[in-house]
Amino acid sequence: MFTFLFGDISIITRIVLAFSTTLLLTLILGAPLISLLHKYQKLGQPIREDGPQSHLKTKKGTPTMGGLLILGTSILSIVLYANIQYHFVWVSLLILVMYGMTGFVDDYWKVKRQNSNAMTAKMKLFLQFLTALIAASIITAATPRGINTVLMFPFFKEWLLNLSWLYIPFAVVVISGTSNAVNLSDGLDGLASGLLIIAFLFFGVIAYYCGLHDAINYNMIFIPRCGEVAVVCAAVAGSCLGFLYYNKPKARVFMGDTGSLSLGALLGAVAVMTKHEVLLAIVGGVFVAETLSVMIQVLYFKKTGKRFFRMAPIHHHFEQLGWSEKRVVLSFWTTALILTGIGSLVFM
Repeated sequence: MFTFLFGDISIITRIVLAFSTTLLLTLILGAPLISLLHKYQKLGQPIREDGPQSHLKTKKGTPTMGGLLILGTSILSIVLYANIQYHFVWVSLLILVMYGMTGFVDDYWKVKRQNSNAMTAKMKLFLQFLTALIAASIITAATPRGINTVLMFPFFKEWLLNLSWLYIPFAVVVISGTSNAVNLSDGLDGLASGLLIIAFLFFGVIAYYCGLHDAINYNMIFIPRCGEVAVVCAAVAGSCLGFLYYNKPKARVFMGDTGSLSLGALLGAVAVMTKHEVLLAIVGGVFVAETLSVMIQVLYFKKTGKRFFRMAPIHHHFEQLGWSEKRVVLSFWTTALILTGIGSLVFM
């Protein structure tokens, strides 16, 4: 119902309002939510015993489920400023809610049992893939025929690969894969939230230009009403920025699976909506590196019985090399900004 109040306002104004609203609400509501989480999480999030030993001291007692703050403010802002009658918008809401609930249950049992591995991997993956399948099917159906199953290659606008019936399985992998990649990156104070701000701001710009009738002038494919996705991205980016105030070193709260799984899935879905899945792999190169480091570590250990990295995901590897947590986070943010700069060349 709120959409009718702002329906006549320009898309750029609604983007600014969505970003500002979530930023302000997150800053206001952050402190009371953290106090509430402290009250019900006496011991805080359980820290991995096989992780960096310093974390057992510096992060012990810090509450998790901070993703509730991001999801709550983002959903409110999306309902206020985006047109929820449009498929892409309510699919975004579906992803935030379903992946958020999955992450919340996992976080709840982690805190309850004081075990860093609560929900089984099979159960978590099943829920992720099921939600991604529903989302990918709706997105594909809502995208104009002729481009709905097409894979674009950045910097080569004439290169189009029609995946046909393989597109939906591919989209499912993109959404679920991004969800887990962001989850793996959420291991240092401020790391995941900072990377997500950069990624959502970039894809918000992509979504805005894809929604313009002259999108071809910007090397984009025109996708009707895709500008509404830019409002979604702005809402999430503003909320992540507000959350970063409480999540920066030394973090007062962790995002938890509640936030990382849902926000990662939404980022993957936005890439699918804008037909820039390949570009996501470039701009989100840090997320890709985090995921690959875990895969390489597991495969190498199974084959040789030795570790390829000192510790995985790769941000822990740098910690083991003697880098401070702040240095790792700032270096990864800088890398993400450089990759985003490279990704921006797609407009030229």
